[in-house]
Amino acid sequence: MVGGEPEHEPALARVQTGTDVHLGDETAEIARVVVEEAPGVEKIPAAERVYAFVKAAILDRAYPGGVLLTEGELATAVGVSRTPVREALLRLEESGLVKLYPKKGALVQPVLPKEIDDVLEARELIETHAAAKVWPRRRELIATLSERVEEMRTHRHAGDAKSFLEGDRAFHEAIVGAAGNEILAKLYNSLRDRQVRMGVPGIEMQPARMDKSITAHQEMIAALDGNSVERFRELVVTHINEAATDLRSTR
Repeated sequence: MVGGEPEHEPALARVQTGTDVHLGDETAEIARVVVEEAPGVEKIPAAERVYAFVKAAILDRAYPGGVLLTEGELATAVGVSRTPVREALLRLEESGLVKLYPKKGALVQPVLPKEIDDVLEARELIETHAAAKVWPRRRELIATLSERVEEMRTHRHAGDAKSFLEGDRAFHEAIVGAAGNEILAKLYNSLRDRQVRMGVPGIEMQPARMDKSITAHQEMIAALDGNSVERFRELVVTHINEAATDLRSTR
């Protein structure tokens, strides 16, 4: 039993997969293949199948914070041996999604206030730095960022909070990536899962936050088409501070 559920099938059925594949998330596609037992699933390495399945279940809150997952139950759920389960859980621990307890299992980490503060601090440091670095080639970004905003609008109309946040993250990842520092870009991308898990509950409770976010992103695009890097940096900081206020109000 995991989190009071008699079987893993209900959790499997609740995992929403494939919605963000257009953003290049290969893990989401693997999770879809595993859940649907699609043709070719056996060709995917066992550890990758377990990793994708558990990660998707955590992000979709099929496995909420505080749930203890055991190797045996996950092996049965995905149809693999325990060895690849251990490998997958080590990866998930490295990403901060679970905490391993020898001979007991893996505890899904709840989102704590300090984690929110740490992620937001990292975002501000990286994004404000990127805002200045990208300024000389800012106009090359406008078309890409406009596409991301249109994707966010599509998800807003569909009421899909998770995909909306994936689109939001893709918007900011494009700016950080264009700044040209591969180490900072990799660090920023590693925050994606944490940001999505933190943000989805609040947006589901208050969908109007998506409209406010779209407006903020449009203002950033307009600033990129202007002549003031200070204005652009101010908008980036304001957007992060507003996200912080929203996140803390739902905890």
